[in-house]
Amino acid sequence: MGLKITPIPAFRDNYIWLLHDSGHAVVVDPGDAIPVIAALALRHLTLDAILITHHHADHTDGVSELLSTYPATVYAPARGKYKFHHQAVGEGDTIVLDHLHSRLQVIETPGHTHDHVVYYGANCLFCGDTLFGCGCGRLFEGSSQELYHSLQRLAKLPPQTQVFCAHEYTRHNIEFARKLDPDNAALLRRELEVNTTLAQQRPSLPSTIALELATNPFLRCTSPAIRVALPGDNPETIFGVMRELRNSF
Repeated sequence: MGLKITPIPAFRDNYIWLLHDSGHAVVVDPGDAIPVIAALALRHLTLDAILITHHHADHTDGVSELLSTYPATVYAPARGKYKFHHQAVGEGDTIVLDHLHSRLQVIETPGHTHDHVVYYGANCLFCGDTLFGCGCGRLFEGSSQELYHSLQRLAKLPPQTQVFCAHEYTRHNIEFARKLDPDNAALLRRELEVNTTLAQQRPSLPSTIALELATNPFLRCTSPAIRVALPGDNPETIFGVMRELRNSF
């Protein structure tokens, strides 16, 4: 049958990612149980596991209700505190999803929060709020230096890696990126494609690492255009300035 990955929209702009194959499923960051239960029932799926990237409520509030219905194993960051029973995971751990014939590597990516992790495997990156389409997460707990280095780690993943972010922020992020990098032809193409996709009420995600490297200003702090647009003696400083500007954009 083959692994399928389906976005489950939640709240105003969240995506809960549903991984499924042969009647079994895993969900990533279920902030709301109701749409997940509906999606599982529609597809006649059994929920085997829940993957949590960080502790924010819009990524975790549906877990307890899901556990009351399904005997799923929850994987959550070792650095976080959670009210539900879970298996703590951290840097270098591997999660084996037997029924999905997949293995996911845990990578710690502090910055957005202290406990943030991402899950990488099967040519897919489930990155929560660390990396967004053409953007990155806000700094709620960590420093800009931490987030910069977390993103640099993700930038080194294979270019064809599919990027499954937790929010539909791509269009607004592109608008910000165009202010800094107006002559980037790849960014202009992406803007046109994303506007068409969203007009058709389809998600702008997944992205790819290659596309993010070509268009995402937070991964392009060494590019001439970004260095001209923003002050700073080094990429980390430029990144911090850019993140501050994005906060009020």
